[in-house]
Amino acid sequence: MALATRLTKRLGIAHPLLLAPMGSVSGGALAAAVTSAGGLGLIGGGYGDREWVERQFAAAGNRRVGCGFITWSLARRPEVLDAALAHRPAAVMLSFGDPRPFAKPIKAAGALLICQVQTLAHVADAIAAGAEVIVAQGSEAGGHGSVRATMPFVPQVVDVVGREAPDTCVVAAGGIGDGRGLAAALMLGADGVLVGTRFYASAEALAHPAAKAKMAAATGEETIRSSTIDIVRDIPWPAEFTARIMTNAFTERWHGAEAELAAVKAREMPRYQAAVTLGDFSTACILGGEAMGLFDAVLPAGEIVERIVTDAERALRAGAGLITG
Repeated sequence: MALATRLTKRLGIAHPLLLAPMGSVSGGALAAAVTSAGGLGLIGGGYGDREWVERQFAAAGNRRVGCGFITWSLARRPEVLDAALAHRPAAVMLSFGDPRPFAKPIKAAGALLICQVQTLAHVADAIAAGAEVIVAQGSEAGGHGSVRATMPFVPQVVDVVGREAPDTCVVAAGGIGDGRGLAAALMLGADGVLVGTRFYASAEALAHPAAKAKMAAATGEETIRSSTIDIVRDIPWPAEFTARIMTNAFTERWHGAEAELAAVKAREMPRYQAAVTLGDFSTACILGGEAMGLFDAVLPAGEIVERIVTDAERALRAGAGLITG
């Protein structure tokens, strides 16, 4: 059986499931595996490393995949978008900035425009850009995001989009790591889901093996929204967006002491980078969401897709059985 929604029809995929384009994690092999399993894989373009993007499209082979970018960073390196579009991606996802300056070239290249939003103001920008798909991201998500929770935010976005751009698909993101999350998103009115954290802990993900293992062992209560990771990496982010990361000795020392960290970042940056290189996750931060409490094993991406879809179908059938009369 398959779950047929407007998203599956719009993208020509079997399952209403997209891989979140996690920077440095969602590479070509992972994107290809999700596509092969019936979803759509999106390569994580991150802050715009052209050579990395080229390598990952090569790693995806001839699979139909897309790509995602941090919009405010892409504005500084627009040539990276040109490089990605040369590979004829199925879709391009833009997050954390005004998508309108990039909409025209994306559409001219034949790619669908996906815009991730965290507020209703972002929804208006996405509609103005002509997005074919809008991803409503809740604060439970790993990595960067804002403050709206998934459960109330998704149906509100569905309502707005239904009034203002009824042909646009809405996808839910944030805290979705199993089939129950997919089923719930569909009941909230979404056309599908975008999943990141669960695929972070997949065999094909480019994350460090020790980071994957820590995530699989987590309960979901080990995360915090913080700007400390951006300060120590010297990557200034807009104030409205913080990053959800796993807590460790680094966050215990610096979360709540951001001004102090900023004052000594020249000293702390090399220490932090050394920890990243060594895979020392008592200092290096793991970007991940609350969904990590929903799984306990690192699995191939194809098996993850199959489990999510199968469990969603089971949950929807069980829910229908609650209706009497």
